[in-house]
Amino acid sequence: MESIQIDQELNIKGEVCPYTFVKSKLALEDMESGEVLRVVVDHLPAVTNVPRSLTNEGHNVLEVAQISDTDWAITVRKA
Repeated sequence: MESIQIDQELNIKGEVCPYTFVKSKLALEDMESGEVLRVVVDHLPAVTNVPRSLTNEGHNVLEVAQISDTDWAITVRKA
């Protein structure tokens, strides 16, 4: 698998839903179409809620990966 170029990273560990989605959406609003955002969360419901909500917004979720015992990275390309 090819490596994904990350344009911006958003660390929102400690945040809970729905703030995880809201902060991810606001970060994407400041980015150009086609750029890639990596969102790091530690709130387990956000692992499913954020990708689902961003997909519903029309963005392309590239990857959801566990990066430590408590943290997950959600990689999304802005529509």
